[in-house]
Amino acid sequence: MKIENLSCPLPIMDHKTIQLAHGAGGQLSNDLIDTLFLPRFSNKTLNAMEDQAVLDFPGKRLSFSTDTFVVDPIFFPGGNIGELAINGTVNDVAMCGAKPLFLSVAFILEEGLPMEDLHQILISMEIAAKKAGVTIVTGDTKVVNKGSCDKIFINTTGIGVLESDLNIASSQIKMGDKIILSGTLADHGMAVMTSRDGLSFQSRVKSDTAALNGLIDSMLKGSNNIHALRDPTRGGVATTLNEFARSSNLGISLIEENIPVKSDVKGACEILGIDPLYVANEGKLIAVVSNEDAPNILDAMKNHPLGKDAVIIGEVVSNHPGMVTMKTGLGANRIVDMPIGEQLPRIC
Repeated sequence: MKIENLSCPLPIMDHKTIQLAHGAGGQLSNDLIDTLFLPRFSNKTLNAMEDQAVLDFPGKRLSFSTDTFVVDPIFFPGGNIGELAINGTVNDVAMCGAKPLFLSVAFILEEGLPMEDLHQILISMEIAAKKAGVTIVTGDTKVVNKGSCDKIFINTTGIGVLESDLNIASSQIKMGDKIILSGTLADHGMAVMTSRDGLSFQSRVKSDTAALNGLIDSMLKGSNNIHALRDPTRGGVATTLNEFARSSNLGISLIEENIPVKSDVKGACEILGIDPLYVANEGKLIAVVSNEDAPNILDAMKNHPLGKDAVIIGEVVSNHPGMVTMKTGLGANRIVDMPIGEQLPRIC
């Protein structure tokens, strides 16, 4: 279709937006969504800009989410693209407090992909789905010519049910809320990055990929006074918290010494010149909870295997609305910006 046949003209986009082809993320990704996608598909549900859509039906509320996984390499320490696809979509569905139930799975397979690799990926998906308590009910497979994709791409779509009285979304964030992180940062991103060709690390960092719906169930039993949930995947914790700050028009203040990073992960980040705050996680969540109920929710998290290292890393404040700041170990405050682009493309 020629451009002049479109119902409305394309916005003028600068060279930074074009560079998204090399890895969408951060502010540039937001610009792309704001200038191209939202003007054409805008509606109340989509405009909430959560990782899932909450859909109201008579007597039912559904959580609905989709994601596509293009991680490179497809096998990495602690996991592979298959279980990553299952866990990633389960987590997106669950981040509004929903119980994930059903998944669809679509594969794009490159000609020449070894059958043993595909078999191993399918087995890991079967195990991950059973562990998360979800059922794969439909799917699709396409084989493309060699060079048309990189080995295998997987799309997963998930559906879950949501209790009628839950309203967990970034729009619910309030001043004084505590920010809880469920565990150590940057494990997944560094596991993928340090296993890529051309990089040699003595320490093998393992991905944290995991389904978090069980942890969220435990949190809700501790208290349902949870205002926002998000698994900080692409763009890491920094991107998620900036999105929270902008959506709520409140500030977020972090304490650097409270943010847990494993020593080998920290070392890998230092060697590569990467800030762990911006690295993808696939088995961690950020919870924004009421100040009063934070102790109960934190205790509930610590009693679950996936939340044993949970810690309060900051709070929601009224000053510097729409911004994230962090108090460093030296006592100074620095701004934690939204990343301009994605530091590590094809991490998930």
